[in-house]
Amino acid sequence: MPGTFEPLPGGGAAVALDDVEISIIRSLAVQLLELIGPGPAEDSGDPLADLFAEGPSEPPSDPVLRRLFPDAYSDPEEPASPRDAEEQKAYSAEFRRYTENDLRAGKRDSALAVIRSLDALSAASAGEGGAVLKLSPAESQQWLGALNDLRLAIGSRLEITEDEDTDLLYRLPDTDPRKPMVMAYLWLGGLQETLVGTLMT
Repeated sequence: MPGTFEPLPGGGAAVALDDVEISIIRSLAVQLLELIGPGPAEDSGDPLADLFAEGPSEPPSDPVLRRLFPDAYSDPEEPASPRDAEEQKAYSAEFRRYTENDLRAGKRDSALAVIRSLDALSAASAGEGGAVLKLSPAESQQWLGALNDLRLAIGSRLEITEDEDTDLLYRLPDTDPRKPMVMAYLWLGGLQETLVGTLMT
């Protein structure tokens, strides 16, 4: 089980994590939360108004946030004509205005769920050097979302855009300053893959 998720009887998943691994995942999740930003300062008290509260219409300036919250109607594989590009931009702005707040809330909730489960694990295993994290099916889904977001964020910082870039990462020399981030990216990918496997069993 070390380093890989395994299915639990009746659903859910478990993985053995040592203190260093717990610390790394927690730190990355906290950084992700800081990047996503806080939720609305307060709700209006009107659930219908909150439901239709408008979010931003422009894509984020930070490249990591652009990766986490991409435009809905643009296809980098197929360059659009100027007229089509303008239409895509307008459609994307409208879509973003009504969906980004909810998307941010979902990503924020998943990152918080990771942090809380790791904090509970650390408290339960104080002084033991690690423990087995057990997740319910719902918690597994939140972890899966958070792991995906963490990999997207790190991949964006590493400027990974193509599958072949990942192969190059394995051959980076130890002296490369990107090496720690690359190791985290690859390790999180392994966790994510095994967690997907448990959810499919």
